[in-house]
Amino acid sequence: MTEQDLFAQSPADYMNEAQLGFFRELLLAQRYDLQARIETEFLVLREQEPCSDPADVGSAEEQRQWQLRLLEREKKLLDKIDEALERVARGEYGWCCETGEAIGLKRLLLRPTATLCIEAKEREELRERHQRAI
Repeated sequence: MTEQDLFAQSPADYMNEAQLGFFRELLLAQRYDLQARIETEFLVLREQEPCSDPADVGSAEEQRQWQLRLLEREKKLLDKIDEALERVARGEYGWCCETGEAIGLKRLLLRPTATLCIEAKEREELRERHQRAI
């Protein structure tokens, strides 16, 4: 199934088996790519040579910290992909966890790990901004 096929289907077919299969494959491909990037980054970290020059040590440590932050973010994304795959398996994928409404195909294509519809996400962001302001 392609993106055009997704949009050609009737709204009544939202998250039927074909659409769930499309998103399962999309999530699995993203998971595979992400795992490969994580593995590559770990290899780069392991292969870094120790430096004797204090300036080089500082630069190398800064680079190492940046790579570790990147790996942490990618690990969180990997966890979200796994959670999305679990929702696909349970037949809950594509539905807002807060309202039960459809998240929508366009939103899921842009962010396949989305758990909230746009309205619920906007409310969440508004609450977060309000709490930060306090």
